[in-house]
Formats: sequence, structure tokens, C-alpha cells
Amino acid sequence: MSDDLLLLNGKVYTMDPAFPRAEAVAVRGSRILAVGKDDDLREVEQGKEWSVIDLGGRTVLPGFIDCHLHFLWHALSSTRVLLDGAFSLQATLTRVERHVKRAVSGEWVLGWGWSDADWQDAGSPCKEDLDRVAPDNPVALTKKDGHVIWANSLALQMAGIDEETPDPPGGVLERDEDTGQLMGILKEEAMHLINDVTPLPGPETRQEALLGAIGEAQTLGLTGIHDCDGSESLSDYQEMLNKGELGLRVFMMIPRDNLDEVIKVGLRSGFGNERLRIGNVKVFSDGTLGSQTAEMLEPFTGQPGNLGVAAISQDELESVVERAAAGGIACAVHAIGDKANRRVLDAFAKQRQKDTGMTLRHRIEHAQLLHPTDIPRFKELDIIASMQPIHATSDVVLAERYWAGRGDGAYAWKSLLDGGARLAFGSDAPVESMNPLVGIHAAVTRQRADGEPEGGWHPQECLSIAEAVHGYTLGAAYASGEEKKKGSITAGKLADMVILSQDIFHVPPGEMVNTRVLATVFDGNIVYGRDNL
Repeated sequence: MSDDLLLLNGKVYTMDPAFPRAEAVAVRGSRILAVGKDDDLREVEQGKEWSVIDLGGRTVLPGFIDCHLHFLWHALSSTRVLLDGAFSLQATLTRVERHVKRAVSGEWVLGWGWSDADWQDAGSPCKEDLDRVAPDNPVALTKKDGHVIWANSLALQMAGIDEETPDPPGGVLERDEDTGQLMGILKEEAMHLINDVTPLPGPETRQEALLGAIGEAQTLGLTGIHDCDGSESLSDYQEMLNKGELGLRVFMMIPRDNLDEVIKVGLRSGFGNERLRIGNVKVFSDGTLGSQTAEMLEPFTGQPGNLGVAAISQDELESVVERAAAGGIACAVHAIGDKANRRVLDAFAKQRQKDTGMTLRHRIEHAQLLHPTDIPRFKELDIIASMQPIHATSDVVLAERYWAGRGDGAYAWKSLLDGGARLAFGSDAPVESMNPLVGIHAAVTRQRADGEPEGGWHPQECLSIAEAVHGYTLGAAYASGEEKKKGSITAGKLADMVILSQDIFHVPPGEMVNTRVLATVFDGNIVYGRDNL
């Protein structure tokens, strides 16, 4: 049960265009009762006990919503070999070997976060390297971008993969150019060959990890997420909801493999309550920049003939979009390369011509590289651009290396916004930091925390602070069909807010990354930071 809460003497940025600034917010139960000036709201104190907090001029924003992450994957990261920040092949292998020594013989060793693009030696991943440090354990290490698995020989054997195994549709089993032998590198849809045989922790372990991740999210000001993980997460969230442990609002994506079953039982996008709702069906159209598997109109620079990987054929993509829309389910399609984005827009255009699902809020996830002629189509087709600002600053080196001369269409937030598109922002955690303030800084400066590149990378695509915050609040709420319930500090809406250590609207942009979340209000309760106020 929520206490009635009265916040006074604050700098409240409501994100409500009808009343953009305020000093005070009154909360009754789980809803915002009133928003206004201190003197006006002090009157509500009369005749009732309130928990009154003097904010001392601190900044208040609507609670942040992360529109794209893999929450269970993030939550379970601590149970796996963490390889992010290992800047050489040898350093990576050392971490694996250290973990193997603590494992039982025959036990799967799973890891995440390696990136050969960051290795400072000339090493390249192959199964023989892992065989040396883990001869008796199957090993499967997911690349930082989540689209490649590096496996040892025992893992391949347990997955039934040998030299005769063909590349699955939309996937690649990398082979030595000279000998044709398997390298132990599985890209895109080929990853399922390994993932289908690796063990998943039981529900008790998963829920314990999720509970810890929810606490972490609350320290970052997050009050909602759009989760792109598998069907196990939906089951876990339902159990946690029943136990009163679901301290975030979850918009749960539907894996493509489950689409037909979801349609058959009659579920629709938006079904659920204020804590847990069914989201869009998640579809992959291509790979990633880091693995050079994004589907391209022109080859990757320095790789003649490499146009990336189409993870799904156009016919199948159009069929999925049409079947989902006919069943009342919106689509969220992963597209990185400019050709993939064009193909997805083409599929949505074909579906929009039909008289079904016209109000569904389809999305393209990432939309990292766009041909200029495709940018206006987001507005024309009413497609949400669900993007992750931190990708732009993390990918600068790779984008300059592999997309040379095409940077004007990369992470084109401002061009999309000026063209009338709707933006919704997220982190893609654990690929990148889950901290929304880091994402806002990236959107505003197009620089890393160290100030590089100087002046920002393609600074014409920088957003204003208000535009960036909108992507994590009202824009995110719109993407889940809940803009009338949350996303702004407005009377009648859910009482989800974040209190910051400084006013990000008025500090130099470079100092924005030093901003801390002092407190988070979720459903009318201060769930983090009461002692900071």
C-alpha cells in the first residue's frame, strides 16, 4: 500500500507539453494527484497525513523506461565468465581458464562479452584455443553484440555439429578458408544449434537473479523496461508479480518461435496489467555491425562481396508481419544494416496496405544505418524507431572502419525526428550500460564519457536534452501503447518518478555523466534512495 507523498520545492520537468514545469507533486496511492506550484499543493495537506519531502531544488523527471534490453541475460551475467574488457586473445583465454578450474568436469562453461575488435594482439577466436584451456568442459562464449558464439570442440560435439553440418538458413558456421574445417564460430541463426543444448538455470535461480537486477535498475531511475528475452522470463515475471516482487513495469516481447502459439491462444499486444503486459513479437532481419553480419546495400568497407547476413527471407518476413498483425500482435524487428532496414520497411508497407492491424505500433529495433531515402518512411508508415543512443558512441571506431563514407545515415536520431518519426530509447543491456543517463548523454553529445570524439560524431544528429529525455519517457510509453498512463508527470498518471543530483537541463553536457540518481519513486513508493532525500 502506497503512502500519500508530497514532493515540494523541486525543479519538476513533467514532459507534459501542457504544463512542462512545476515545483511540487502530490501522490495519492499509485497515482499522481496533482502537479503545480508549492503554494497550490500545500493546500492538499489540510486534513490528511502526508509524507512531505522538501526536495531542496533538486530535479525531478518521469521514471525512465528502457525500450530495449535483455533483462534475464543481464541478470545472469554474474554467473557466467565475463569477458568484456579483456583486450587480447590471451587475456580472454585466461579468464576462461580461471573459471574452468572452478567448474566440475563436464559442466558447461558459458560466457559473454568477448570482442575481437577490441583485442590488441593479432589473435582471432577458434575452437582450438578453447580446447587448450577447457579440454573437459563444453564452452560457449557469446560475443558482446549477442550475435556470435565461440565454442570449443566438446560444445560442438554435444550440439551434434561436425564438418558435414550445413549452414542453417540465416546463419553461418565459420570455416577455415584453406582447409574448410570448422572454426568454432557460429553466427546469427547458427547460434541456436548451441543455445538449444546449453542448460538454462531453473526458475528459482532465474528469479533470484531478476530480483537483484530489478534493484539495480531502480538505482538507475528505471521504472519500466521492454524486455527482449525468451519465454522463460514471462513465466518468471508472472510468479514474481504474484509474490509482489515485480518492482518494474515490464512490456514483454514475444519470441518469433512462439508466435503461432500466442496467436492460437488469443493473446494480443497490450494484454496484461500496469506491471506486466504482452508486447510485440521480436523478429531478427539481420546481424550486427561488430560481427559484420548486418545486411548491407553496399559491402562492408575492406570486405568486397560481404553484404552481411539476411537472418530471414523477405517472403518469411512479410508472412510473419502479416500473421502477427492479423492476430492483433505488433512487430518489433531487429534491423542494423541499411538493406535490412529497407526490407523491414517494405514488409511493413505491404502490411499497412491491408485492412488489418492498422493501429498496431510496429517498431524497428536499432535502425543503426539508414539510406537517406528510407528515413521519411518511418513517418509515412508510422513505424517507431526503437534505438539505443549509447551504440553510436560505442560503435564509432567500428562504424568508421566498416561503414566508411556512410556515417551520415548512421544512428540518425535528429534526421528521423525532423522527419516526423517517433523515437523510443533503450540500452540493449547487457551489450551496453543500462544507465539511462549514459544514454541521454550519448544522444545529446554523440561523445563518450571521455569527451571523444571531439565535437561529437556527426554532430548534426545530436538531440536536445528534452528530445533525449522524451525518448526514455513519453516516447517509450507510446511504444508500449501506454502514453495515457505513464511517461509524464501528469495528474492521473502512474506515480513513477526519478530525482536527480543535478539539473541535466542546465549543466554543461560533458558533466551530465556525473549526474546521480538520488531516489526513484515507483507506483507511488520511494523504492530507492529515501535516505538521500
